[in-house]
Amino acid sequence: MVTTGEATGSHVPAWRGGFGRLWSAAVVSRFGDALRGAALPLLAVSLTDRPLLIASVTACGYLPWIVFGLLGGAVADRVDQRRAMWTVDAVRALLVAAFAAVVALGHASILLLIALAFALTTLQTLFDNASTALLPALVDRAALGSANARLMTGQQIAGGLMGAPVVPLLIAAGAAVPFVADAGTFLLAAALVASLRTTAPERAPRPAGSTLRAEIADGLGTLWRDRPLRGLCAATALCNVGMGALIATLVVLVTGWLHAGTAGYAAATTAYAVGGLAGGAVNRRIATRLGPLRSVLLAGLAQIGALVVMGSVRSLTAVVAALAVFGFMGMVWNVNTTTLMQQRAPADMLGRVSSAFRTLAVAGAPLGALLGGLTATAWGLNTPALLTAAFFVLSVIALIPAVKPDVPVVAPHDDATTAHVTG
Repeated sequence: MVTTGEATGSHVPAWRGGFGRLWSAAVVSRFGDALRGAALPLLAVSLTDRPLLIASVTACGYLPWIVFGLLGGAVADRVDQRRAMWTVDAVRALLVAAFAAVVALGHASILLLIALAFALTTLQTLFDNASTALLPALVDRAALGSANARLMTGQQIAGGLMGAPVVPLLIAAGAAVPFVADAGTFLLAAALVASLRTTAPERAPRPAGSTLRAEIADGLGTLWRDRPLRGLCAATALCNVGMGALIATLVVLVTGWLHAGTAGYAAATTAYAVGGLAGGAVNRRIATRLGPLRSVLLAGLAQIGALVVMGSVRSLTAVVAALAVFGFMGMVWNVNTTTLMQQRAPADMLGRVSSAFRTLAVAGAPLGALLGGLTATAWGLNTPALLTAAFFVLSVIALIPAVKPDVPVVAPHDDATTAHVTG
């Protein structure tokens, strides 16, 4: 249901009302995530110089998607999504505030970093699936592409341009300061989401005796029967094995292989964010010209080239430029993938389809993070980027069969017998 008062069929979401508040909450929360996301690896580097242990922090940040991701999607389809989101953010605020106190007292350890990453991502499995399912209730269906682009672009501005670059300054004021700020952003985001007034989508009554296990199986089956989403899921899963390796070791690539220090790491993460901003700004033109699936294929090909540069050219300037391209095409990939999922999945199953997609796609990321640490230890700090490029090659190969003439989008309210056109 559209609750923002925008005209049906509009391709641009209205800022007034629900979408504006959701956008603000997402941007505020992303700012805090950027502070924590940049501070955690820097804190880890200060605690140990072993790449495998540093990579383990990233790996354990992905594991909850494998363990709890499907459950989070099934719960998101059962509960009030708005309430679930603000409750999760309030709990995350408490966890990060407690961690900040431990850091301030000088008791931080790698094991504690791993525990925090695991706990926050466990809560995120419910939050992200609820958020994906909530957006179609706030904007017209035709505006989903623009809404996703604006959400992700706003998050890039807050996370890359405003968040990551100030982390060195905040750390200079105290190692706990970025985490205190992150806790504050969680609380503000929770208040914004709690203020939303939405009407929950109509859901068909659950059959008598329906279980979470059966509902999770329905979500997996829906994803499997939809050829474009199935192909995208396989491609994203392969990408994320590589992304796990890259994210887990980017800090050592910049600070160790390039000897660029904290400032160089901030420049690299900022370049990625700037690239994402540009990608969000032009994504609609790319998707209109190529279609969403071919846009994702183009993004994957361009990212392979960027990764090869990152792993083979020992220059901060080259790595920064490559990360800008990587971020640009990453935004194109993410916006089109999310929009296709929201458009193709039945409304009352969107949480489960989203969780099935995310869980399967993220499953290889912990392995990738560990492979990145092992590769960096065995063959050099630049080699994880080349390993990532190899996985992106496999991803593009997996995506090609799905990139036929784009399958028509089916209405989310179609029944299960007609909602999965496989072309």
